[in-house]
Amino acid sequence: MLNVVVVDDEVPAVEELAFLLGRDARVGTILRASSGAQALHALETADVDAIFLDIHMPALSGLDIARALARRERPPAVVFVTADEDHALDAFELAALDYLLKPVRPERLTESVRRISESLAGAETASTGDGDVVTVVQGATTRMIRREDIQYVQAQGDYARLHTAETSYLVRIPLAELEAQWADAGFLRIHRSYLVARHQIRQVRLSAGRASIRIGTVELPVSRRHLPTVRSTLETGRVRPTA
Repeated sequence: MLNVVVVDDEVPAVEELAFLLGRDARVGTILRASSGAQALHALETADVDAIFLDIHMPALSGLDIARALARRERPPAVVFVTADEDHALDAFELAALDYLLKPVRPERLTESVRRISESLAGAETASTGDGDVVTVVQGATTRMIRREDIQYVQAQGDYARLHTAETSYLVRIPLAELEAQWADAGFLRIHRSYLVARHQIRQVRLSAGRASIRIGTVELPVSRRHLPTVRSTLETGRVRPTA
């Protein structure tokens, strides 16, 4: 059972999300907080598996709280819940597990809970080899995933999360290992936390000194360290940055 904290400065929003989470059998204790201070107090006094954070709050914002949690040795999973699409890039910079837009759809919330449960229950093992199919095994279940369907890979400590258009899989493979194995298959490192499939890139943006890549509906950050390689690679592939 997952212990979670729901944080929003609007109490009705807290209660609505807590209600939806309470309908999921995988969720146990649901703590509520209407400020950043209350959220940090809950995290200090209770064993919390995940935190559902609004971004815009007085004093401590959701991003402030996520930055503080990122410094912990074992931080809870962070899911942002907001009406603001503009901070998705900041959220992914902080390696958030998910980014939900209000009003929250029950099926999207279910997917977030699934990701959290996977992270806690133990990752799947994967055999990548040099072929075009990734074999993912969890217990007695084996899934065959076409590598060309993987849009991007997100680092989660010593694990990696493989994202497709429909779902994601947490596997016991470090991102650096996948980077080495899949370089010749068109996968490009854009950030310490992200590896992307070049053929899945839909847009490259350069704005106010920041760079990002759009894959499907997700916008991922490009770090300054990786930007020269990314630009060179995409220029070769005739993918032009847009201002």
